[in-house]
Amino acid sequence: MPAEPTDDADVIQTEHLEGATFVTHLVELRTRLIHALLGIVVVLLPLLPFANDIYAFFAQPLLIHMPEGTSMVAIEVISPFLTPFKLTLMLSLFITIPWIFYQVWLFVSPGLYDREQQITVPLVSIGTLLFYLGVTFAYYVVLPLIFQFITATAPEGVAVMTDITKYLDFVLTLFFAFGLAFQIPIATFLMVKTGVTTPDKLSEKRPYVVVGTFIIGMF
Repeated sequence: MPAEPTDDADVIQTEHLEGATFVTHLVELRTRLIHALLGIVVVLLPLLPFANDIYAFFAQPLLIHMPEGTSMVAIEVISPFLTPFKLTLMLSLFITIPWIFYQVWLFVSPGLYDREQQITVPLVSIGTLLFYLGVTFAYYVVLPLIFQFITATAPEGVAVMTDITKYLDFVLTLFFAFGLAFQIPIATFLMVKTGVTTPDKLSEKRPYVVVGTFIIGMF
């Protein structure tokens, strides 16, 4: 008759199983990261030959309001190459957001309950769509208004000649801020759903929520 396992044997077996599970999670995480990066690369490579055209498109909100005879400038030696490349890389990341979220979902979904899975997919999908809408709104509405105001109020004798790198940093920050601001409906739903706050309290503090979201997005 076989001997009953000792407490030490149980502890060793438990530690072995926990270690094996941890290694399995690391391998799965590595796989998902590789797939996410490959998705970005697959989108990036076809876009690289059009990097300058892409930058010209994103610079239109400023260029159409600049005085005739002026242009943007590159004050760094490598900026004419590096800045369009950076924009193209960020655009590739922007396009592959659904694919990246899908990889994250494949990693975390096995540990979620059915109810959590049912609510996560719609929230992530709607959040992604809202982020895209926020960026689109910033490009077509906000940026033209900002640059129209800036160029119109420039002091006499001051030539508006914006550096291409500074422009890109400003635009990306604004895109992120508006993309984040458009997540307010999702954040509101989650806070009410989890009991953190109530609709009445949120209505009272709505201006602070909007301003706070923009501040976080800008930084």
